[in-house]
Amino acid sequence: MKSQKYSIGLDYGTESGRAVLVDIHTGEEIATHVTPYKNGVIEEGLPESNIKLEQHYALQDPEDYLDVLAKSVPEVIRLSGVHPDDIIGIGVDFTSCTVVPVNEQLMPLCKDSKWKNDPHAWVKLWKHHAAQDEADKMTLLASQRNEEWLKRYGGKISSEWLVPKIWQVLDEAPDVFEATDLYLEAGDWVIAQMTGEVKRNSCAAGYKGTWHKSDGHLSTDFLKALHPKLGNLYQTKLRGEVVSLGSKAGELSEEFAQLMNLNPGTAVAVGIIDAHAGVPGVGVAEPGKMVMVMGTSTCHMLLSDKEVLVEGISGVVEDGIIPGLFAYEAGQAAVGDIFAWFVKHNVPRYIEVEAENLGISVHELLEQKANKLLPGQSGLLALDWHNGNRTPLVDTSLSGMILGQTLSTKPEEVYRALIEATAFGSRLIIDTFRDQGVEVNELYACGGLPHRNKLLMQIYADVTNIEIKVSATTLTPSIGSAMYGAVAAGVERGGYTSVIEAASKMARLKEETFKPNPSNVKVYEELYKEYVALYKHFGRETNSTMRRIKELKDKISKKTYQMI
Repeated sequence: MKSQKYSIGLDYGTESGRAVLVDIHTGEEIATHVTPYKNGVIEEGLPESNIKLEQHYALQDPEDYLDVLAKSVPEVIRLSGVHPDDIIGIGVDFTSCTVVPVNEQLMPLCKDSKWKNDPHAWVKLWKHHAAQDEADKMTLLASQRNEEWLKRYGGKISSEWLVPKIWQVLDEAPDVFEATDLYLEAGDWVIAQMTGEVKRNSCAAGYKGTWHKSDGHLSTDFLKALHPKLGNLYQTKLRGEVVSLGSKAGELSEEFAQLMNLNPGTAVAVGIIDAHAGVPGVGVAEPGKMVMVMGTSTCHMLLSDKEVLVEGISGVVEDGIIPGLFAYEAGQAAVGDIFAWFVKHNVPRYIEVEAENLGISVHELLEQKANKLLPGQSGLLALDWHNGNRTPLVDTSLSGMILGQTLSTKPEEVYRALIEATAFGSRLIIDTFRDQGVEVNELYACGGLPHRNKLLMQIYADVTNIEIKVSATTLTPSIGSAMYGAVAAGVERGGYTSVIEAASKMARLKEETFKPNPSNVKVYEELYKEYVALYKHFGRETNSTMRRIKELKDKISKKTYQMI
């Protein structure tokens, strides 16, 4: 009989970090603990400073990341009673692209008194959008030069990615750029702190850092065309080995073992992006299976044995999730956010009172009421573009729409129409992959939404006409990270030889699945055709009414802002 062995999954989110202690033989969560970041998301001004931040900044304090190691890891050990001798590995997932500028000693520049008052010396969080100008110029130049690599990212560079963020520093704070020895993904930096080894994970490097396993990095010629001082960026400030997921980054140092109440020498896995860790977390390690990581937005992760340049994808990366396979990322920019917006700003008081009297949330009441409606009964059809469209249009300028409202339209009808719109958006993503020859045969779901809203999951099954399997836990990325930790430990320490093996042993799914209802499928097939017609008209037409209204709004907003 095997002795009990455990792995720790460290899941770094936007506002907090979580440690989960996992039984590597069953995937059971033995203990979990969350440490909120002391400084959270820094958007207004720098901590302990009068320095104000401009619009679209989103910074963080790297000390908050180390607090997770110092507080949450010892706490899960205490809560579980597990001895450190039985904890064989650590895996880390992190929001990305979250970038830490460091000096030669790997100390973040913001911790140096010389640079602490310069915003560009701080960590740029994934949702730092102040580098949009750089992203747009990068996209334009790549398009003009017909750079083939741009097609791997849906034809558009995001302000959230690595090079635009670094380029912004060079443009606005060249002295900080010169003082920076390395720019590291925050996940890679945390791992380097634990092990003393700098390893760049293939997931973040591929999706956010424009690295390709066969072609390498962007050419020096292209980078020089962006800015002369960016030409040798990958050889200088982005130097370091790109390592495949499932590899061991190193072993826990004496210093951090003491900090975390673990044994020195404990294996530490190479990092991974948080959403991507959810793929093995639900047991998916084979081609043709799509994982929907569903929350405020949705990431659609898909494995394949071939590389195809699919329209609007956020990236396709070999070894991006499972070594030896290509992993595609697509997504919807808003899902749960849309439902939250409707409940917060559009629900009449009588609905709130009814929910209060029943002792349930407004979301739960609307779900109950919407569940009594038949598909198509409301006469409504919506577009799920309240935060723009990520796949396949890659257009943040688009906006949401609800068609068919009358004086008798009820809140639950709108709520259901919004759910249906997000399901149609996911169906469109699936069809886009299939149209390009990439198989999507099975659907899996994880995240908060699948556990809270059964109506939503049934509608998704009916719209896609695919049975949906759901993770048994809301902590799926943490479980996935723990899997990588068990693989980094290897069989000699009681772990696993591959991520595929770990996923087959540690992933847990709910017994309940959501199967398509044939009568609903028929109706939704008709509604989906109309959704596609709206998508083509408002999304494909460059001079549509939607775009003109948005342009007018932006002009007025800018003029008003200048008058203040």
